[in-house]
Amino acid sequence: MALFERILEIILPVFIIVAIGYIYMRVRGEQGRADLSVLNKVTMDVLSPLLIFTALASKDFDIVNSGYLILAGALISLGSGLLAWPFARLVGYDVRSFIPPMIFNNGGNMGLPLAVLAFGASALPAAVALFLAGLLIFFSVCIKIVEAGRRDIVHTSFLKIMISPNMISMVLGIFFSAIRLSVPAPLFDAMKMLGDTCIPIMLFGLGMRMIDVSFKSWHIGLAGAVACPVTGLIVAWLLDGLLPLDAVQRGQMYLFAALPPGILCYMVAEQYNQEPEKVASIVLLGNLCALVFVPIGLWIGLKPG
Repeated sequence: MALFERILEIILPVFIIVAIGYIYMRVRGEQGRADLSVLNKVTMDVLSPLLIFTALASKDFDIVNSGYLILAGALISLGSGLLAWPFARLVGYDVRSFIPPMIFNNGGNMGLPLAVLAFGASALPAAVALFLAGLLIFFSVCIKIVEAGRRDIVHTSFLKIMISPNMISMVLGIFFSAIRLSVPAPLFDAMKMLGDTCIPIMLFGLGMRMIDVSFKSWHIGLAGAVACPVTGLIVAWLLDGLLPLDAVQRGQMYLFAALPPGILCYMVAEQYNQEPEKVASIVLLGNLCALVFVPIGLWIGLKPG
């Protein structure tokens, strides 16, 4: 019962903020879409890069000690895609639509606040590193999957991806951490205060996007919503015991594995016109199903190994 109560304490604040964002969007109507556009721009260009830099450059982050956890995140992302691939081919889904949401989960909007609530503020840098590992795999693997066989599009260069604000912040954060270079305290505190606002704002924005939940493609949506966390948890179970993770890292691994598909998958599908309505169904139904699978991941991860 104590474990169940702790899981509720972890997930309820997250879903309450998502619900508030959904209600706000309902009330604002079409004007809310303009609000969301501005919110996305500020988050991606300012708040998210600051969150990434301050988390990685902080004293709490040790890239050496976090190495196995980051490896686990990368293997979960890739392994989920590999496990889901034969299923997609068997039922006739286009792998360019189905596989990227299996590989890239919602380690940003949902994973970061859940990690902080479950394991404390000191767990944030490692959660950010997990998210960034997934982000790198998304842009290096998932984009290539989406672009495969498409001659009607301009293929994205890896250089363009690496000079984005988030990637630059990642490189700088790791550099500052590796050489133990400190930012002057007043500047660092200001950057951290702004970066920390990114977490509730991402959750609020996720709730606003939930207004677009559609059941037109519910078959593939439900299949993806279940396949993403199930394949992730299978890979995590296989890794458990193989990698030398401490109790908190083990919990973070299982939480990461249980997360739903990431919103970025829909944004890319829309950009490439790769069955965006089906990908949207996978992503949005997946985030609804997180009410079931995230508690399962936390239950496994919080239990003594």
